This record gives sequence, C-alpha cells and structure tokens, in this order.
Amino acid sequence: MGTRKKVHTFVRVKPTDDFAHEMIKYGDDNKSIDIHLKKDTRRGVVNNQQTDWSFKLDGVLHNASQDLVYETVAKDVVAQALDGYNGTIMCYGQTGAGKTYTMTGTTENYKHRGILPRALQQVFRMIEERPTHAITVRVSYLEIYNESLFDLLSTLPYVGPSVTPMTIVENPQGVFIKGLSVHLTSQEEDAFSLLFEGETNRIIASHTMNKNSSRSHCIFTIYVEAHSRTLSDEKYITSKINLVDLAGSERLGKSGSEGRVLKEATYINKSLSFLEQAIIALGDQKREHIPFRQCKLTHALKDSLGGNCNMVLLTNIYGEAAQLEETLSSLRFASRMKLVTTEPAINEKYDAERMVKNLEKELALLKQELAIHDSLANRTLVNYDPMDEIQIAEINSQVRRYLEGTLDEIDIINLRQIQEVFNQFRVVLSQQEQEVESALRRKYTLIDKNDFAAISAVQKAGLVDVDGHLVGEPDGQGFGLGVTPFSAKPGKKSKSKKTFKEQLRPSTPPPKPVAFEDFKNERGSEINRIFKENKSILNERRKRASETTQRINAIKREMDVTKEALNFQKSLREKQGEYENKGLMIIDEEEFLLILKLKDLKKQYRTEYQDLRDLRAEIQYCQHLVDQCRHRLLTEFDIWYNESFFIPEDLQVALKPGGSIRPGMVPVSRIMSLGEDAQDKFSQLQQVLLPEGPDSVAFYNAKVKTEQKHNYLKTMMGLQQAHRK
Repeated sequence: MGTRKKVHTFVRVKPTDDFAHEMIKYGDDNKSIDIHLKKDTRRGVVNNQQTDWSFKLDGVLHNASQDLVYETVAKDVVAQALDGYNGTIMCYGQTGAGKTYTMTGTTENYKHRGILPRALQQVFRMIEERPTHAITVRVSYLEIYNESLFDLLSTLPYVGPSVTPMTIVENPQGVFIKGLSVHLTSQEEDAFSLLFEGETNRIIASHTMNKNSSRSHCIFTIYVEAHSRTLSDEKYITSKINLVDLAGSERLGKSGSEGRVLKEATYINKSLSFLEQAIIALGDQKREHIPFRQCKLTHALKDSLGGNCNMVLLTNIYGEAAQLEETLSSLRFASRMKLVTTEPAINEKYDAERMVKNLEKELALLKQELAIHDSLANRTLVNYDPMDEIQIAEINSQVRRYLEGTLDEIDIINLRQIQEVFNQFRVVLSQQEQEVESALRRKYTLIDKNDFAAISAVQKAGLVDVDGHLVGEPDGQGFGLGVTPFSAKPGKKSKSKKTFKEQLRPSTPPPKPVAFEDFKNERGSEINRIFKENKSILNERRKRASETTQRINAIKREMDVTKEALNFQKSLREKQGEYENKGLMIIDEEEFLLILKLKDLKKQYRTEYQDLRDLRAEIQYCQHLVDQCRHRLLTEFDIWYNESFFIPEDLQVALKPGGSIRPGMVPVSRIMSLGEDAQDKFSQLQQVLLPEGPDSVAFYNAKVKTEQKHNYLKTMMGLQQAHRK
C-alpha cells in the first residue's frame, strides 16, 4: 500500500464588483484566508460573538483564469492517474458560486473550458507521449437527482434506458454502479462528444441566486487501463479519475425556491449534510464506523473519500458581504476535509490468461534453449534466466548503435537474446514512426483521405493550389501531408474516382427486395444478425413450450385414468364394507398405491405448468424483441435506400463515415438545407476559431456534432407534435 497523505484543499473566489475588502483578507502566501465580521450591537454590551476566523488551505485562487485553476488543482492528479493512481477532484460550495463553471466551463469558448474537458485533453496528450504502452480510455457519466441514480449517457442510440434501476454495489475491488454504461473512447473528439451529450441531459432550474442552477450531483469518471508493450504483458495498471460537480447548498430564504425546485433543494441540502457528517467522521482518528450508506452520494464516493485515491477539494465561494455566512460554512467544510487522509497506491493487476500463455511460451523457449546448449558442447556458460530491464535496455542501446552505424555487429549469446534483439528492432521502428508523425503534426495538418467532410471544409477555406488541386502528397496509408487529394497523383484525374461514383449511384434504383438482401449483408448485417439470434431463441422457446404442453396433456390423461381407478377401488371398498381401526379408515395396498401415484402426478403437473407459464412469459418477451428488431431493420433499410439512391450526389460525401451528417440523422426532404448550414458552420470554425487554439479541433468538432444531433431531435419532436395537431 502507499503512504498516507492529506486531502489537498483549494478555494476559488467568484469575481465580483462588490468584493468585501474589509471582511475578507488573503495571506501573503495565497494559502490562507481571514474572515472578519463586525459585532452585532443589538446583542448588548456583553457580547461574546466570534468575529474573526482564519482558514489555512493549500491555495487561494482569486481572479484566477481557467488555465491557472487547472494547473494548480487538477494537472498533477490527472498525470498520476496514467501511472496507476486513482484520483478525485470535487467542486463544493454555495449555489451560484461557480462550481459548474469551474468543473465544466463553457462550450461556446474554448479558452473558458473547465477542469473536465482539460482533463480529457491531458489524458489523450499523455497517451500520445507513451508509445511504449497500449492505453485504453473509458468514460461514464452519473447523475444523482433526488436520491435516484441516472445515466446521463443512456440517451445514446446504442445504450437505451435501463430496464432495472441502477444500484450501488460493493465488492473486494471497490464500489461500482450496476447498470451504469461505460463507453470506450479511442480519441479525444469521441470523449468530448460523450461529455457534451451528458451535459445536455443534466437537470437545471432557475432561482434568485442562479438562473442555471444544477439540481443534481454529477460524477464524470475516466477509466484508464495501460498495458506495457515492452515489458511483461501479464501485468497492467488501472486507474480512474472521478470529476465531481456537486449541486450547491441553498438557503431557502435567499433562493426563494418553490414547488419542484424546493423539493430538489431539500434533497440537495440533505445529501450535502450527510457528506459533511462522513467527512467529520473520517477526520476523527478514533471513529471506527464511517456513515457512507446514509445517502447515494457518499456511498458512490466511498472509494474516493479517505480510500485509495489522490483527493482534491475545490471550494467555490462568493466574495460579497451578503453571502458571508454561506462563505464561512463552505470554508469550515474545506477545513474539515483537510483533516481527512487518503492512502493512494498503484493499482496493478495481472491478466491470468496472458500469464498462462506467457508461461507456456517461456517453457517452450527453455526447451529450445536447452536443445541448443546440448548441441553446442563447448558453450557451458549459457544464461537461461529471463532478461531483466537493464539487459533489455542494453540490447535496445546495441540495436540503436547498430542502426546508427557505430556498432558493426551484435554478439549472439543465446536464443532469448536473439528474440529480444528482433523485438527491440520493432520497438525502435515504432518509436521512430511515432517521432516522424509527431514532427509532421507539429508542422502540418494531417487529414484522413476518407474524411470527406474535412476535405470539403478545407476546399471551402481555399487551401488549394493554382491548378485547383489540393495541397500535399499522399503517403499511401490513408493519411496525407497537408490535405491528400482523392487521386493517386496531384494534377491527374483518377479512373477509380469515376468508378466509385458509378458504383455509388446506379442509373436506376434497384428493386427493393434486391436492395434489401444487399442491405442485410452489408450495413444492416449487425441488426440482421441480432434479429436472427432473437428469432432463433424465440423458436427454441416455442418448441420447448410445445413439448411442455404435450407432457402436461399426457400427465393430465394419466391423472384422469388414475382417478377413475381410485374411484373404482373406493366404490368396491364401500360395497365390501369399510374397516376402521381406532377411528382410522383401513384401505388395501392397491388403493394406497393409487393415492401415492395421483399425488406424484399432481406434483409433476404443477411443476410442468409453472415451467409452461415461465416459457410463455419468455416467448412474449422474445416476440417483443423480434418485433423491435424487425421494425428497426426495416426502418434502417428505408433510410439507407433513400440516402443511397435519392440524395443528390454532391451531398453523398457528407454522409460518409466522419462526415458532418450521420446516416438517418436528417430526413431526405430536408438534407439539402441542413447539410449546407452545418458545413458553413464547420468552415467558419476552421477559419476563425482554430487559429487561436490549434488544439481545439476535437473540442469544436464534438460540439458541432452534438448540436446537430439535438437540433435534429428538436425538429423531429416539433414535426411530430404538429402532425398530431
């Protein structure tokens, strides 16, 4: 385990023209803040009211930019997450004090982005700087609203709403949210798209203190998993970064909340009170029990509060005299949090399957090594031990010197060394490729040849030569220097381009049955596969239900025969005379066996009937899934058919992967106007905003795509409402 360390606490003061200079003072080192209140003269001459407070923190941020806030508060936490340490950054404070602005920022201006988008950017920048590691990034977005858990990314088409409510589950590995969707992101733009998608689903309301007040606690989590490409594959590190935007505490007398907003404020204040109780308990070394389960917020953050985590608290306060009581309350919370200690440690895990494979490879290598050793009798000093990091580094150095020409040859010692030499050749080659690509990216803009929307945007920006051809030469691998033209050589027309268009748009649309078969084999293959699987399951359940029904009917017939035989035995016993012993009826063995048989048959009947009921419920559910898949398959086919054969050719490029319009996103009748508006907006961003911040491409691309999606959804809802009227 790691060493214990205290939680870092910072305070950010919201800028204001009415700053209380006489009441709020900062220390010279910007690590303390003093509060002074004037005595209330209405309490009389004898007045023991406290008027002065002093709070020592790790930093006070006054009139600080978003850049400075991130550098001070979050940068180290995110950097250590790539080394395997968990991290949590939490924004706490009064409503309207600037928590959401600090955590998320604004999407309209790249410079005003908050901690969350900057953290995503830093993660992907650090991944680019580590070519020796294969690093995967996943994200999730949780909302806690009125003590209920919600997935802010459930609106994505491939997620959908959860059938069962989400719950907080604990296991030896920690706390996780059952039912919360986690999304793999391979690039920065995808992560921003998920962030903006979640932000549009957050619940906000307006009151006198804040016109856009967050009405829920939100936790955006970044999951990192890193495998070394050069060392053992079986050992890897994992970490997660929790970015917590708490809803603001409210004084109902000041906020003037009513109705639903009042109910929300009650839940918010209650959960923040439980959070403070948990912090007080964590700060008391004598306390054994910590009340994490009092509310969903503290339970979900159990790992972060005092656990295996680098914890940072950023307290947002007002600088105005009218809010001084709430400011004092927030600073007291920060002081209590500073007493809490955490024990961060690197999260190392071992892949059992890879470990077995590595051991098998090791065994095979040793056998080959011994065979060579036996054949070479004069080589008795062969080292069979696995190579350590120092030896690997030495081989890497020898390979580099050999490639540079300063080393004539590499001495061969054993088979393991030979394989490591080839492996280091691969590593050096990979690093050189990364360095070349990084150098090109610093000097040029690399655009995918298949990204037709980006190429169209550059064409509109005027980045073409005097002959009308795009600048740059293709490298043959899907990327170009500058912007790659469609043709293989600039200045020459390509025959393949014409063939592509001819294949894309036949002279007459094919019959729908023929096109439907092509659709099922290509774009609709995944939906068709799911449809077939669900139909197969449905048929299997129907077959089982039929077999169960036959068994039930057979049991029923046998029960009827047994009842008739039993009634015959009873009537025969009554004719012959009944015998009693101490009030009990005496029956013969045959009748007794019939009674036992009837009892067993009834038991079998009940069991089979229950199975039949369960199967009927499953059949109903499977039938629902099959109907859904069939409907989606036909809907997607109609969209594909219209877009493939009825949309103008000059807009086909916008519908390609990576284009500004996603297939099925816009009705065919409206695709002309909406496509042009989106492209004009993208060109404007390229020409005006990107020169100010070259790193902002992914940020603005994700913003545009998210806005397009939600504008389309709003348009469709409006059309549906108008149609109903």
